[in-house]
Amino acid sequence: MSGHVRDSSVKLEEELAQIRRYEDFSTIDWVKDATLERYRQSAVHSKNSNDKSWRAWWQLTFETTESWIVVLLVGAAIGLNSALIAIVTDWLSDIKLGYCSTAWWLNQKFCCWEIEHDGGGCEYWTTWSEFMNLGPDVYIIQWFFYVLLATLFATTCAYLVKVFAPYAAGSGISEIKCIIAGFVMKGFLGGWTLVMKSIGLTMAVASNLSIGKEGPSVHMACCVGNVISRCFRRFKTSKAEMREILTASSAAGVAVAFGSPIGGVLFALEEMSTHFPNRTMWKSFFCAMIATIVLQGMNPFRTGKLVMFQVSYDRDWHFFEYFFVIFIGLFGGLYGAFVIKYNLIVAQFRKKALKDYPVMEAAVLAFSTALIAYPNVFTRIDMTEIMGILFRECEGAGTENYHGLCDQSETARMVFLLLAATLLRCLGTITAYGARVPCGIFVPSMAIGATFGRMVGLLVKSWHQADPEFFLFASCRPDMPCITPGTYAFLGAAAALCGVMRITVSVVVIMFELTGQITYILPTMITLIITRGVGDWFGSGGIADRYIRLNGYPILENSDQVFGVPVSHVMQENMTVMTAAGMTVEKIESILQNTNFQGFPVVEDLKSMLLIGYIGRSELRYLLEKARVNKKAHKDTVCRFMPDGDEAEILTSVHSFDDSDLAGSSDIIDFGPYMDQTPITVHPKLYLETVMDMFKQLGPRVVLLEERGMLKGLVTVKDVLKYTAHIENADSSPIASSNGSSYTNECGGMLDRISSWLTRREARRQPYSQLRNRSSIELNSGYEESHELDRR
Repeated sequence: MSGHVRDSSVKLEEELAQIRRYEDFSTIDWVKDATLERYRQSAVHSKNSNDKSWRAWWQLTFETTESWIVVLLVGAAIGLNSALIAIVTDWLSDIKLGYCSTAWWLNQKFCCWEIEHDGGGCEYWTTWSEFMNLGPDVYIIQWFFYVLLATLFATTCAYLVKVFAPYAAGSGISEIKCIIAGFVMKGFLGGWTLVMKSIGLTMAVASNLSIGKEGPSVHMACCVGNVISRCFRRFKTSKAEMREILTASSAAGVAVAFGSPIGGVLFALEEMSTHFPNRTMWKSFFCAMIATIVLQGMNPFRTGKLVMFQVSYDRDWHFFEYFFVIFIGLFGGLYGAFVIKYNLIVAQFRKKALKDYPVMEAAVLAFSTALIAYPNVFTRIDMTEIMGILFRECEGAGTENYHGLCDQSETARMVFLLLAATLLRCLGTITAYGARVPCGIFVPSMAIGATFGRMVGLLVKSWHQADPEFFLFASCRPDMPCITPGTYAFLGAAAALCGVMRITVSVVVIMFELTGQITYILPTMITLIITRGVGDWFGSGGIADRYIRLNGYPILENSDQVFGVPVSHVMQENMTVMTAAGMTVEKIESILQNTNFQGFPVVEDLKSMLLIGYIGRSELRYLLEKARVNKKAHKDTVCRFMPDGDEAEILTSVHSFDDSDLAGSSDIIDFGPYMDQTPITVHPKLYLETVMDMFKQLGPRVVLLEERGMLKGLVTVKDVLKYTAHIENADSSPIASSNGSSYTNECGGMLDRISSWLTRREARRQPYSQLRNRSSIELNSGYEESHELDRR
């Protein structure tokens, strides 16, 4: 009996934690923000339209071009930052194998420019075994330094992130989606986060963890957009303008990551933003273009290419190869479903048992990954570099016979190494993605798909060489190669990326821009359609969407639980309201001090509850301050909210407020003209899914519920999220347990035993502090869960 009560208590606490976590976020009222912005623009134009001076002309010109100037600066800064990160990352990746004796700051490619031997080195490139005077390429010495430096890079990165910028950890795409949707996460896009993520990302990628820099590139790009735009007053006050900058920045982040400006714009449309008007599209396109131009001007690889795995093909496809295209598409879907499922299991274990050991976790992951990766030539070097090798053709100019990859006699060994690399990278991605270092999943997934696709291509090529008269190969010409394994690697990379992120159109365009060939659009589309279908059969939503749900980030999603539910089931009935008469300054200040609501409905009186308007918390505070200063208001001053039907409401703004507008005296002040006299209202019987569409399309902070003019309640986005979490916990406990509580059953209880041991060890180390802080830990568990940060 006691065990049943304890289990019920644990389930109740888990449900309360999931509901409570949404209190840590504040929302943006897009309707009020858009209205204030239009009012500001109208005030600027009306002030300067009749003025013929050069000052007025400059103000109007700057008003028109300000946003484009900001987009230009943001794009240039994103391109510059991306080029610097690429240069430093390449140098740190090569330093694990040796250094340039003539110029230590050069990586191996630049050190051996045009004098590179077949093995990849040259006389100027000194390996660590040569540095130790033990001879060139002593395997055990090279292995030792490789593991040592990789572990050092990851440990340093995790320490910097933990101490200086906890928000710099992870990918950041899930959080950016929530911020663009209208939720505020203070500090997530700050300048310090940008600096630490830029520095940490170079070390994290160079440590050879199965992580990439493409996902964090979106986070860093949005940090750049936020830091630069906040230097302009217009973007400080307008959240809608800031949303456009962040959307354009995310497009530029993907553009510089893949050298694909159009693909970046489509990625922002497909994955990042639910509000994408033409104005935002043009700014995203312009920002991505500027960032790409700057990156190309910097030319970090000195090859004219924007990314290391950019490639071009000059051969056509054969019809029989579509069978293998479908097979690669099946692999992409299965890979995505497998990685998403087990990475979420690892993420739950990480949050439960490893949240206090981020540095140790990164060190262990880097040590084990480097130890296993070095013997395999396809996991030893940087993933972007290995993709460039796997994408290339074996015939023609610019080919590279990497460790016998193009030798027919080495096919069996290459197939084994590629299969081993696929499995090792897959395991590494599952365990490393989500660690407390800057990490992305784009490139690891593409590298896994590339190794698998190249393996399939080698097998098909060997089949053709062994039996060229087989009926499938009847369309092959005898005077030129029939099978190009590099194209299979290319398709495998696209399939794996689509499988884990569940994006299709943007991936097709990105791959098209990488190759510059229209020939391979149709095979890529077929591959991605198969991948998306297989992946959605196992569960909808990519890994970014799954992390949003896992971490409790506030974003509205279509849910079966809300169909047919009236909004009255979700509304708040116990409201704090303002009355049209009878309010005093003292009473209003008491309400503001004792509540944290962002706004208050205004009613005729408490008996009739006749709705007459709505006023925000910030407006009330500002009006009270102005009343005390300009009207000498005191605690007994009567505050009325009397709407005037003949005049439009007055919009308050700290930059446009006129002291003479505040009507009244020290005894009576009327706030009626400053309240929203036309708030968004719905009937309590309206279906909840319709209200959710209103939140997503219109973006109000609150929707009031009235029946025949009487206020019945109100509903916010947080109320909808809490209701959805409550229903999912009540009706879908087996599904919820599959995402979290039952992960120990899937792993045979091993993770549970490790977690229990770590918990007991921590309890023995800090028995008193845990006992003393128990209540605060319980109250703040939602905060830790929602931000996934260790704030000690």
